[in-house]
Amino acid sequence: MTSNFKNKKEEVIASFDHVEAEYKTYKPITPSIQHSKRPINPHLYKGKPIRPLTVPLRRKGGRYSTGCTTVWFCGGGHKRHIRVIDFMQTEPGEYDVVQVEYNPGWSAHIALIAAHDPKVEGMAKWKYILALEGFRAGDVVQSFRSGIQEDLNQEVFGTQEETGGNAEEIDMEEVERRAKDKATTDALAVGILSWKTIKLGNCLPLRQIPTGMVIHCISLNHQGKAILSHVWLQSGEIRKVLRSCAATVGKAEIHWLGWRPCVRGVAMNACDHPHGGGHGKSKSSEHPVSVWGWPNKGKRTRKPGPKGPKNSNKMVLKERPRGKEKRSGASSR
Repeated sequence: MTSNFKNKKEEVIASFDHVEAEYKTYKPITPSIQHSKRPINPHLYKGKPIRPLTVPLRRKGGRYSTGCTTVWFCGGGHKRHIRVIDFMQTEPGEYDVVQVEYNPGWSAHIALIAAHDPKVEGMAKWKYILALEGFRAGDVVQSFRSGIQEDLNQEVFGTQEETGGNAEEIDMEEVERRAKDKATTDALAVGILSWKTIKLGNCLPLRQIPTGMVIHCISLNHQGKAILSHVWLQSGEIRKVLRSCAATVGKAEIHWLGWRPCVRGVAMNACDHPHGGGHGKSKSSEHPVSVWGWPNKGKRTRKPGPKGPKNSNKMVLKERPRGKEKRSGASSR
């Protein structure tokens, strides 16, 4: 009995010898990096991006057409190329994930995908999408934004003779309504369809995504681009979105972007900032403001929702927690 216990203990200790570090640490030569850690991403492609899928970033150094500074603390730096990301995903068919790449211009990694269809040639075969947590080379993604394909409809709901009409004309809302009756075969068909379509990285209309599913890239316009990368899960806001709008299943893989140093307003001249000028370090008794005179520290600049004027923002059902709600950790979920 004792020997068996010792053998198991040795196996447990030996298992810890193969644990690899998940974070990169730095030699503490300065106080700022003494406890700094960064995640290690060995799955990222270390080469350069595909040149035709990039656009050179023409920067203005934070200046307007007249030469006046409109955006502070930006300028200089290395030459950059913007990766052209396909947010629409209107082309149907399966796409293979070729590689996951680091995107210096975004806070999320991107994935290079290639079309399965051999008829697609040239650069139309390749495109970038946002990478998800768990994305690796070899995964398969598909877009159902333009509707369910005919072959999948016939596979799930049967042929035209079995459905009594054209499979393309099947109303999904009617099928889901009839599926509530467990005695019908539509409930089984909807379950099979969800199993084939609700997968990581697939783009579908919101009406076909189950409640509680983690999604990103929500389109507020059913014919527009995906202008939101995160839903209310991050900020706590609950918002109404059309059911015909599309979203992508999964959570975007976020990476560290860093920060830029900024100059305090009291350290500037009077012509550069409302806090500037004067003798010594006096900040006066005025309320702190931005470079353009907007009040700081709590001034709301976004159009309010239910708590604001009537009909100011009809799409917001519940705003994100602020003040005491945020400090107490109250969640709106």
